[in-house]
Amino acid sequence: MVELVAVEPVCVRGGLYEVDVTQGECYPVYWNQADKIPVMRGQWFIDGTWQPLEEEESNLIEQEHLSRFKGQQMQENFDIEVSKPIDGKDAIHSFKLSRNHVDWHSVDEVYLYSDATTSKIARTVTQKLGFSKASSSGTRLHRGYVEEATLEDKPSQTTHIVFVVHGIGQKMDQGRIIKNTAMMREAARKIEERHFSNHATHVEFLPVEWRSKLTLDGDTVDSITPDKVRGLRDMLNSSAMDIMYYTSPLYRDELVKGLQQELNRLYSLFCSRNPDFEEKGGKVSIVSHSLGCVITYDIMTGWNPVRLYEQLLQKEEELPEERWMSYEERHLLDELYITKRRLREIEERLHGLKASSMTQTPALKFKVENFFCMGSPLAVFLALRGIRPGNTGSQDHILPREICNRLLNIFHPTDPVAYRLEPLILKHYSNISPVQIHWYNTSNPLPYEHMKPSFLNPAKEPTSVSENEGISTIPSPVTSPVLSRRHYGESITNIGKASILGAASIGKGLGGMLFSRFGRSSASQTSETSKDSVEDEKKPVASPPTTTVATQTLPHSSSGFLDAALELDHRIDFELREGLVESRYWSAVTSHTAYWSSLDVALFLLTFMYKHEHDNDAKPNLDPI
Repeated sequence: MVELVAVEPVCVRGGLYEVDVTQGECYPVYWNQADKIPVMRGQWFIDGTWQPLEEEESNLIEQEHLSRFKGQQMQENFDIEVSKPIDGKDAIHSFKLSRNHVDWHSVDEVYLYSDATTSKIARTVTQKLGFSKASSSGTRLHRGYVEEATLEDKPSQTTHIVFVVHGIGQKMDQGRIIKNTAMMREAARKIEERHFSNHATHVEFLPVEWRSKLTLDGDTVDSITPDKVRGLRDMLNSSAMDIMYYTSPLYRDELVKGLQQELNRLYSLFCSRNPDFEEKGGKVSIVSHSLGCVITYDIMTGWNPVRLYEQLLQKEEELPEERWMSYEERHLLDELYITKRRLREIEERLHGLKASSMTQTPALKFKVENFFCMGSPLAVFLALRGIRPGNTGSQDHILPREICNRLLNIFHPTDPVAYRLEPLILKHYSNISPVQIHWYNTSNPLPYEHMKPSFLNPAKEPTSVSENEGISTIPSPVTSPVLSRRHYGESITNIGKASILGAASIGKGLGGMLFSRFGRSSASQTSETSKDSVEDEKKPVASPPTTTVATQTLPHSSSGFLDAALELDHRIDFELREGLVESRYWSAVTSHTAYWSSLDVALFLLTFMYKHEHDNDAKPNLDPI
């Protein structure tokens, strides 16, 4: 009987892929890939180039070699050159292949010859001229690669995993997040070799593809789509329709659960393959793009619009009916209202006791160390949910620290989908410049924790400025921007206003309601901002919505920076620098998808992921970022 031996898959490429040795196929571990990668075993290699022979020929040569020279040991030095020609010395063994033949002159002197007619003629001529067969037309072969594998060849242990979450458009281009994550991983490897080669931390990026597994409405939307301009309509159905799905109470929960389950699945799979990860204090961060930032945020915080709707219904039920009722009916309704109110108070007290005694099962199986938002519209969603600026500079106002240790918002200045988060925490940060992200090749950059807030529009005259005249502003003194910058901090709803209104005029069908509502809230909020500014200054003059900030209204120290009491605990908004020859109109189209391959973004991400290791060795009196 033939004993069947189960051959375990071999981990390659840092544990991201496995090789099925029996089938000769390589496949990813953490994501699905339709096409398997063919893998061949290299046994015999060509001298000089060290390219492997085809597996079929290599196996035949290996079998013949073992049958003839089994038990004899080859020399370990592969750098031996053919110093002496064989001078017609007969081969001790020869083996015929289909188009070639192999001669063994010794156990470690093996030559491959072509049996083509032209090769035979050339070999005969050179031999008559006095050259040996091996030196004239033979190709020397080596058994085994030039470098032998060692136990130290394995990659370093992963201490920080990063889940990369995509936004809209994944249905249109399935597998795009895998390619984008590969670009981000490649950029991070380059930065690691340059800046973090002596660190023990190893960061691994894993793509989270949550869209393709969802059913949603099936093909209902496709069936009601007209055939005219079908290509454009299909593109919108496969991309922007995800926003409609997420705002729908029917399908929103499916999107949330799809991403939540995929995150937990990947984490459980990673821990099962790396059992020491949790024991050694491994950390987890999330990098989300576009709509993925909103879904990830809602998963971490547990925000659910259905609960808000239920609370609204409860309030409506408490309102007394206006129709005529008898005394007995009204008396019973009053008792019912009192009983319901009393029941709700008891439920709230019970819920409070449970919350204090036992923690609720978290939606995610891991604590999020850093939550990086790239090109994120999260601020708009929070503003439309009623989030308003508070009085403290704590991140807890929008994302509690016990859920996520650090929130960071990365955006390109011309990204029409990205918005600032800091003005939702402290209102006056609308007039404070976002932190400029360093270029990856900057020598000795100023650490982010040493950058102090600076104003976008210091000390301007209260005159109305048109759009074209208001482009150039005074740059931040703590950075070195290469171009003049727009007023990106006027208010949370004014950032990217021109691009949003332009998009509304182009595509009213899909986002008309959103953009029109956005425009109304923008105007009203801008006017409210002006009124608040007047009240704070106690001056009779108010700026119209179209003007820039007239005067310096924020309390600040003599150095020109904010007082410490008015600063955020940690900066959240980080802005990429514009290029030297970058067209803003073209950037508005391309910037939303330009984060993946950016070396600047890669350096920024790794700076914060390696920060805890740096803090252990750094001085303890450094201020937080």
